[in-house]
Amino acid sequence: MSYLENFSKKTGMSTKSAASIITPGKTYPYVDNGEPMRGGMKDVYFSPDKSYVVAFYREEQDYNTRERLRKIVTQYYDNFFNREGGDYYKELYCWPTDMVEADKKIGLIVPAYNKNFFFKKGYVTGEGIKGKEKQGLWFASAKFRNKQFPLRLDDSELGTWLSYFQINVKIARGVKRLHAAGLAHSDLSYKNVLIDPVSKAATIIDIDGLVVPGLFAPDVIGTADFIAPEVLATKHLDLRDPNRKHANRTTDLHAMAVMIYMYLLYRHPLKGGKVNDLDTEKDDLLSMGEKALFIEHPTDPSNRPKSDQVAKSALPWADVNKISYTVTGPYLKKLFDEAFITGLHHPNLRPSADMWEQALLKTTDLMQPCSNKQCDQKWFVFDNTAAPKCPFCGTPVKGTVPVLDLYYQFQPTVWKPEHHRMMVYNNQYLFQWHVNRNIVRNERLTTEQKIPVGFFTIHNGKWVLVNQKLPTLKDLADNKEIPVGSMVDITDGKKLLLSDEEGGRVAMVTMANKQST
Repeated sequence: MSYLENFSKKTGMSTKSAASIITPGKTYPYVDNGEPMRGGMKDVYFSPDKSYVVAFYREEQDYNTRERLRKIVTQYYDNFFNREGGDYYKELYCWPTDMVEADKKIGLIVPAYNKNFFFKKGYVTGEGIKGKEKQGLWFASAKFRNKQFPLRLDDSELGTWLSYFQINVKIARGVKRLHAAGLAHSDLSYKNVLIDPVSKAATIIDIDGLVVPGLFAPDVIGTADFIAPEVLATKHLDLRDPNRKHANRTTDLHAMAVMIYMYLLYRHPLKGGKVNDLDTEKDDLLSMGEKALFIEHPTDPSNRPKSDQVAKSALPWADVNKISYTVTGPYLKKLFDEAFITGLHHPNLRPSADMWEQALLKTTDLMQPCSNKQCDQKWFVFDNTAAPKCPFCGTPVKGTVPVLDLYYQFQPTVWKPEHHRMMVYNNQYLFQWHVNRNIVRNERLTTEQKIPVGFFTIHNGKWVLVNQKLPTLKDLADNKEIPVGSMVDITDGKKLLLSDEEGGRVAMVTMANKQST
């Protein structure tokens, strides 16, 4: 008795096989109980062991689409995964592995999602979405975390504010890699990115919709709320009209900026109080398209959300006066300005995925844990004001906070600022990417480069840096070497040579919040 016959006999479920179009003779069994999961364009069936799904297109696919899918599962699969670093990207994408056919229908073999991308509890009541996919939309809305909203997410599902920075870094890396290969997603949105704030994981799905060079883009304009203004403004034109804008790298960049904004601020950057047309459908088309305007535009406040039009469940996040986008720090504010002001209607001026990745990473170096154990966000970006406090719960920062400004050697004896600042907190680690500018914090870091080289702590009431792995750490004020295994006091005006190797940095120390002592 064959494996499929044995499986069918034991379970009572009907099993079928799909034949690979790419590899002659290769087949994939799947379970057909007559009720497949239905997607927008595909019917989806699980394999007997649920390690993959077979997704069949309901409609017949033309030559262009078949060629596009063939390239995705062969040429681009090989380019992304069958080389050094490929394992990292397997976590970032749910990428189809083969193209199949059964009953004259074309389909794809797609790995099943990891278990952490399914809700363990979901709503605080434990009902409704338990066991369902963790689409990003659940985590980008204020109401699903509002304590007064009955269907809010359980705290065990939410993670911390820092979690969403780490998730956004992964999304930016995923988009960066697609663009480096000449690809675009075409429908990047919180529906097509699964996230898990607990494990800080993200995976980009719906890879079959990729825009492939040399072939017509899929006939998809995207998901509402994430469609670029230029695409909405020209969607009335014929599909082959040269003036109609289609999905490409710059439309991805708009969608990604919207997603990052929503994951950090739980509101949409363009959905405000301005009415552009009394007809609701036309108003939405204009407000997200031709007349799109950033809700936090510094000189045009006409699209600011109106308090009498905002649902109570969306507060306080919907109130841009109470929680401004400036709480995300200077690096991200700059990119939000470029994405939603200068680049909103000028696609080529939008920040690249690499710029987002670096800004997010640099911002995590500005973050502090909130001392209030009841604070929902747990972390915030330190703003270095006279009386710093958590912008989310209002808890003041207690005690002094060391600030490290990093400098690089421009030429012998001439050091220039990196415009990279590190806010210190108790038991914070120092890494090689802080110490040496030639070590870039990205997905290509080696295991060795991820090991901390020092940590900051409070010892006998004083801030110190404990040297774990820095062979040439030196206190420049005293011209004193700090051997591995020893510590150095962190005081106002201290100047530390972190490394004397090529690319090594100097850290200048300023003590912030001194008035609290």
